[in-house]
Amino acid sequence: MIQLSRWKVVLVVLAVILGALLAYPNLLSPAQRAALPDFVPKNALNLGLDLQGGSYLLLEVDVDEMRQARLDNLVEDVRVSLNETGVALARIEREAAGAVVRVAPADQDAAFRALQPLGSQPGLAGAAAERTVSRVGNDGIRVVFTPQALEQMGPNAVEQSIEVVRRRIDALGTREPSITRQGANRIVVQAPGESDPEELERVIGQTAQLTFQMVDDENTVQDALAGRVPPGSELVYDEFNTPYLVKTRVLVSGENLTRAEVSTDQNNRPAIGFRFDGQGARRFAEATRPENRGKLFAIILDGKVISAPRINSPIPNGSGIIEGQFTIAEASEMVNLLNGGALPAPLTVEERRVVTAELGADAVQAGAISV
Repeated sequence: MIQLSRWKVVLVVLAVILGALLAYPNLLSPAQRAALPDFVPKNALNLGLDLQGGSYLLLEVDVDEMRQARLDNLVEDVRVSLNETGVALARIEREAAGAVVRVAPADQDAAFRALQPLGSQPGLAGAAAERTVSRVGNDGIRVVFTPQALEQMGPNAVEQSIEVVRRRIDALGTREPSITRQGANRIVVQAPGESDPEELERVIGQTAQLTFQMVDDENTVQDALAGRVPPGSELVYDEFNTPYLVKTRVLVSGENLTRAEVSTDQNNRPAIGFRFDGQGARRFAEATRPENRGKLFAIILDGKVISAPRINSPIPNGSGIIEGQFTIAEASEMVNLLNGGALPAPLTVEERRVVTAELGADAVQAGAISV
């Protein structure tokens, strides 16, 4: 007969009791678990996709479009920098990594000095500049992204997209989502308990790009609609298909947003309150300076104008509200998207499906038989 010491028996009994206490909440409903005293374990086992079922999405990050947007911003930075210093621009020649600016030979020194700050735009903190500025002949200046910056755009965009998708799914209340990278530009999302992959796709697939851009009051919308869009401007529409001619240059973007919250406007209708960081507050104050009093600036979300208020006075504190035809639900969803961050690049859904719990049920049955 096997003889066990008393301390071993006591240890086994305590282990069994502790295991039973930790497993017991799984037999209760959520309401019953919430009613348990605080000192009693109440965490239940989080069931995965195979045991609970849910939604499966395979997403692809559109790195090419993101690179193209970065190149467009670079060209616009070049155009604005030369305009601010009064240098006459002959033409801009696009290249794969940037652009070559052509100016009069007599203006090359002034143009080079004006464009040199564009070459000191850092990529990551403590990293080398991601742009270079160099002379080309006696009338050209090349402003391009470095090879290292171009190479890192794709991996950085995928990593940022994973974090943004994770924050958005967490805001939905989904427990234990699985978000993993697949290959170079793809992301696999498994959300247990989410039975509608299209709804999940709608929430996590919105880019949530928020920009503040000045309305072009020097040219007319009618000329732009006729195909004569001036350089440095673009046509943007609101939800009612009303056209706006706005400056391409972004004054402040959602990258400078520190907090968004559901608020109300002066008529007690749902609105979105926002606050910028220090850099965004300075840019916002510069955009609303006294010289711009009476001008309009457009608030653009995902390529649509949601508001175009008039500048009545400077706004030095970097905070305000976005008014629009929002319902409470729409304002709440938009706040969650803005607080979760903007996607650095569009996401394309390569595959979507609803996963049932059949595989997990078979595994559970096999486990019960083996026990």
